[in-house]
Amino acid sequence: MVNFTIDQIREIMDKKTNIRNMSVIAHVDPGKSTLTDSLVSKAGIMAGSKAGEARFTDTRKDEQDRCITIKSTAISMYYELSDKDMQWVEGKKEGNGFLINLIDSPGHVDFSSEVTAALRVTDGALVVVDCVSGVCVQTETVLRQAISERIRPIVFMNKMDRALLELQLEKEDLYQTFQRIVESVNVIVATYAVEDGPMGNIMIDPQKGTVGFGSGLHGWAFSLKQFAEMYSEKFKVPLPKLMNRLWGDNYFNPSTKKWAKSKSPESDRGFNTFVLTPIYKVFDAIMNNKTEEIGKLMEKCNVKLKGDDKDKVEKQLLKAFMRTWLPAGDTLLQMITIHLPSPVVAQKYRSELLYEGPADDEVATAIINCDKGPLMMYVSKMVPTSDKGRFFAFGRVFAGTVVTYLKTNRKEPGTLIYICICFMFRTILMMGRYTEAIEDVPCGNICGLVGVDNFLVKTGTLTTSDQAHNMKQMKFSVSPVVRVAVEAKNPSDLPKLVEGLKRLAKSDPMVLCHIEESGEHIVAGAGELHLEICLKDLEEDHAQIPIKKSDPVVSYRETVNEASDRMCLSKSPNKHNRLFMTAQPLPEGLSEKIDEGKDIFPRQDAKLRGRYLADNFDFDVNEARKIWCFGPEGTGANLLIDCTKAVQYLNEIKDSVVAGFQWASKEGVLCEENMRGIRFNIHDVTLHADAIHRGGGQIIPTARRVLYACQLTAGPRLLEPMYLVQIQCPEQAIGGIYGVLNRRRGQVNQTAHNPGTPILTVNAYLPVNESFGFTADLRSNTGGQAFPQCVFDHWQVFNGDPLDEGSKPFAVVSATRKRKGLNETVPLLEKFYDKL
Repeated sequence: MVNFTIDQIREIMDKKTNIRNMSVIAHVDPGKSTLTDSLVSKAGIMAGSKAGEARFTDTRKDEQDRCITIKSTAISMYYELSDKDMQWVEGKKEGNGFLINLIDSPGHVDFSSEVTAALRVTDGALVVVDCVSGVCVQTETVLRQAISERIRPIVFMNKMDRALLELQLEKEDLYQTFQRIVESVNVIVATYAVEDGPMGNIMIDPQKGTVGFGSGLHGWAFSLKQFAEMYSEKFKVPLPKLMNRLWGDNYFNPSTKKWAKSKSPESDRGFNTFVLTPIYKVFDAIMNNKTEEIGKLMEKCNVKLKGDDKDKVEKQLLKAFMRTWLPAGDTLLQMITIHLPSPVVAQKYRSELLYEGPADDEVATAIINCDKGPLMMYVSKMVPTSDKGRFFAFGRVFAGTVVTYLKTNRKEPGTLIYICICFMFRTILMMGRYTEAIEDVPCGNICGLVGVDNFLVKTGTLTTSDQAHNMKQMKFSVSPVVRVAVEAKNPSDLPKLVEGLKRLAKSDPMVLCHIEESGEHIVAGAGELHLEICLKDLEEDHAQIPIKKSDPVVSYRETVNEASDRMCLSKSPNKHNRLFMTAQPLPEGLSEKIDEGKDIFPRQDAKLRGRYLADNFDFDVNEARKIWCFGPEGTGANLLIDCTKAVQYLNEIKDSVVAGFQWASKEGVLCEENMRGIRFNIHDVTLHADAIHRGGGQIIPTARRVLYACQLTAGPRLLEPMYLVQIQCPEQAIGGIYGVLNRRRGQVNQTAHNPGTPILTVNAYLPVNESFGFTADLRSNTGGQAFPQCVFDHWQVFNGDPLDEGSKPFAVVSATRKRKGLNETVPLLEKFYDKL
């Protein structure tokens, strides 16, 4: 029975200190959705007996069938905390009621854009780690994303039942496994978090209660706080002191009843004695059918089984006993309410990362204080509704209140352009599989809007202020590097396909749908599985027509590997203007810094940027201050730099040269792929004295030609995207893995043994182009024993000269040009390079 009403939720929405916005994040398969069930059943939304099996937040049929989460799902739940637990909640609080807005996100790397969208609108994250496999590659990726968005993590170690029943680990081995996971997580936190940063210390520590242990599938969990509470009254020891004793090198001697810092033959670790021993006893008694012991344990643990639970045996009885003794919902609720921040606390330190405008204007102040003021809402994704073609705009209210039937209009600061005038029709609360209408939603809360989907494509800022700036765009950790061309099987269905592609682009934060110049409809995704799901959605939901798709192809990037061997000159069509330029590769590591957008970005002060480039990348400080722009699209990893000395009329052609640069860097000379990692220097220009002869029509094509000439004279190369592959397998399967990687140009860079298990972890780099069918190939060569996880990692130079006919890059360039409907050979330098 649901133990709250929508009115209760609306009432508590105004008590901002009692709200917790949080996401559940992890690697693929440590049991996020299974664990979330315990919280959902604690709120009374589903039966407790179903928790762990229903996976309530997997709302799509294919999620239930494949047993993986594909789309993140939000659910709002109301809880009341006991007076005893309320003493632990720091800061202000109003009453015992708490509203938890939880988003369950996918773990598969192909859907990590969903994780980014979830993190943007939440303040805390529950990081789930499988205590058998430990911290994996995707755990690190999602933790890094969380810390970069200034989100406070707490950790839950799941699948403890496997460690006890399958691996049958000894107590000390299990403690060491937990200790290793805590250290691994803290190493990641220390790597990416700023020491003494605005969030304070965000390291996890079982002694403070920020780490939970248990089994989501069986519905039981505990933190040290709960065991300390059990023993605190018995030993008459204060709770915090006892919690410190239950972790780390604290050894208890039962004969003397004393604690020591070093182990002796009579003493044992506090965690093993007081936490693991009772759990091991319960497992041993129930799994070996020791009826007398079970009766005694029930008395000691104060467990009373009801109804059918009394007649169960072995695993089923164990499940019923453990979830009655240590209910997972209680542990998670305490960890979330005590250790995760409320919007009032979090928006103070998150606002500078979220808002693009000045930090002291009216809107920024309202966001920082999480207060009344102009409405500021960030829509992080669009959720398809049951009504075909319509979407809920899902996001968070950072300031003000969003009200049903609110008229909003939005003026770009400093201009007379109105961005959009729209009427919102309804405000709704996301409740997992269904939605509830609600009158209005104040700041600090997460909600959905009906009726805004006509105005937004993927994300956007909604505001009622004329002076507001936008909220910052999200940075994704993966990029859409795998593409397929789609067409309708029946040509008369083309309009439906076009409409379906528009809806698909709206429904997923990452997918890109566009039309190539050759007329192909391209869908680009983060990987094979992501594309498979997108095309299934396109065919069954968005377009509802049969479609044909091409084989997947990979996006490449074009770069150079040396400085231009000559000064390149191009003349304008009217022969009155000349541009002299050269190209050279950017210093190593600069492209990645530009992608990150923290230390160097387009809107930065030119002097600060110049000093940073001079100190870290050996740029000439004067040239570094005269960067005209980044490209393509104003944010890419290519630079156009003014290296001229005293040239007349130069500023008048700046916009035209920049336009030519954006065009050229978006469509490189080799096969019209984006350029990356190239620095173009303008050395000299000769311009006609009359402004009419040096307009955009003369300069833009000339700039593009000279840039292509520079690229061709600077040793052009292709960059291919690389996956970091993490493969887990038993030792005997390692030969099959090496064989598959060698056939696919993979490079193994690390093989490590998982302590306490017979499992090896292999880390390798694999070209994305070679990754199609990799999982199936790997499983067939290892008898299904190897489990790979691929994460896009970096761009790597494709060995070989793309202009040399026998090389692999030449074949790729020819195939790409043919696919795009271009002439199959790369144009000669003479087409772009003019003689003086």
